[in-house]
Amino acid sequence: MMTLASEITRELPASPLFFGVFTFVVMSLFLYLALRLDRD
Repeated sequence: MMTLASEITRELPASPLFFGVFTFVVMSLFLYLALRLDRD
């Protein structure tokens, strides 16, 4: 029961908004690189 309580109260190291923006930027970069390499 104690492990369940600690899982619920665990916090993220940064805000969810930051994770969303960071993931969007990284995926956009990968997409740009994939499309650029595909042209060659």
